[in-house]
Amino acid sequence: MVKEFKEFISKGNVVDLAVAVIIGAAFGAIVKSFTEDVLNGVLGAVGGKPDFTQLTLSIGKGEIRYGSFLTAVINFFIIALALFVVVKVINRMQQLALRKAEEADTKETEIDLLTQIRDALVPANATTASGHEGPVGSERTSAERTVPRSHEP
Repeated sequence: MVKEFKEFISKGNVVDLAVAVIIGAAFGAIVKSFTEDVLNGVLGAVGGKPDFTQLTLSIGKGEIRYGSFLTAVINFFIIALALFVVVKVINRMQQLALRKAEEADTKETEIDLLTQIRDALVPANATTASGHEGPVGSERTSAERTVPRSHEP
């Protein structure tokens, strides 16, 4: 059981997930600070109230704190926008890397294919029917090679 637990913990996915959770928590704190310290100040200058958490609605003896909810919604949209930009940049970088890899593979494949065709057409040390070395198909006699072509009017 201890061995299986060590194997589970040492897998890359678990470590990656732990790092992602820690970075996500830190990113959430940054967004919260941005919203409360910067964005609320800008919105307060425009709308008159710099702090949305104070916005409430009293119904009877109850109180609805819609300002806190509004702040949470703003935080959500900031995080969503930031993640959208990050994912878009990562996808673009992966597409560029994939294109470069495909181009490299294509170039190698074309060269390999041409080399194979050349080797199939001109085998090394090929001997012709006349006894001299030359490309395949040179076994024809000189009479066969000089057959006149018909010219049609």
